Amino acid sequence: MRGSHTPEFQHAGTRVNHSILQEATTMPYPLLFKPIYRDYIWGGTRIASLFSRDRAPNPCAESWEISAHPDGMGVVENGPLAGKTLEEICNESGAAFLGTHCDGTRFPLLIKIIDAKTRLSVQVHPNENSAQRYGGEAKTEMWYFLDASKDAFVCAGLKPGVGPRVLQDAIKAKNTPSLLQTVKAEPGKALYIPGGLVHAICEGCLILEVQQSSNTTYRIYDWDRLCSDGMPRKLHIAQALEVIDWRAPTLGLQVPIEMSATNKINKRERILRSDFFTMERLSLSGTEPVEPNGSSFRILFAAHGEAVISWGAGSQSIPHGRTCLIPADMPPYAIEPGADGAALLSVEV
Repeated sequence: MRGSHTPEFQHAGTRVNHSILQEATTMPYPLLFKPIYRDYIWGGTRIASLFSRDRAPNPCAESWEISAHPDGMGVVENGPLAGKTLEEICNESGAAFLGTHCDGTRFPLLIKIIDAKTRLSVQVHPNENSAQRYGGEAKTEMWYFLDASKDAFVCAGLKPGVGPRVLQDAIKAKNTPSLLQTVKAEPGKALYIPGGLVHAICEGCLILEVQQSSNTTYRIYDWDRLCSDGMPRKLHIAQALEVIDWRAPTLGLQVPIEMSATNKINKRERILRSDFFTMERLSLSGTEPVEPNGSSFRILFAAHGEAVISWGAGSQSIPHGRTCLIPADMPPYAIEPGADGAALLSVEV
């Protein structure tokens, strides 16, 4: 199905293929957003090649799929709301759009695709407590491995017994990697990274990242690499030492929990449930009816194949590798897989 993708950018007001929208109304409908690309030095080419993203830069490290963060504001590309930012929609529609599980009008999540051709820095983000004490934005995240090379792995947590003095000595000796725990990257599996956990995504990983809406990162070690100007990237050792959770538990890959799909020929699994977001995987062979209860918006990412969302007023396709945001007040709808079936990652709060 990869060769038949709809172009990812449309002029404001135009329609995406297979989309039939009521142009004269802003009744709830599934939203597609223009991807926001980042060309960091560790990026690769898989976002462009696997997902038919002709406008992605080379290299392309990240695609911010759903974001209301000021460092990368999402803009709607389909239907009556085309050209509006996600922040504007949240401010105008509030709980009706976000759902009753959200407080206020701030969109709480940021969804990214990450392609690591080489390693990202060893880093840490604040959690809720340390962000309140030391500043910055709290960031708990999860990684769903879309693809990984044979020997790919990630770093997740410090080894038992490592404290501030041991880490500081290792940083000075450029021996930080020896203190890190590693986890094999397995396509179709996920890893939870709470704020305060030291971590690094390593080469060969293609990841869908779900995170709190934050762009606060403190680099601890950057593998002694240099940028194009011959200078190393800035480190944030003092800030990192303030926000590291020294009692963070050892983490492993999440074990999916089978749940009941509405249509028994489909498969529904819970990948992760946390205080900040929940991810499920829907493996569809047939149409899956959905009746929203207004508690949360829903984000769908087409990890395999493509799907079409149909509701009373129209339909909207989700090509392979694209991300769709469904408002909390969406009327009942159905998800229909393409001819080869579909696997969708579903995120709610």
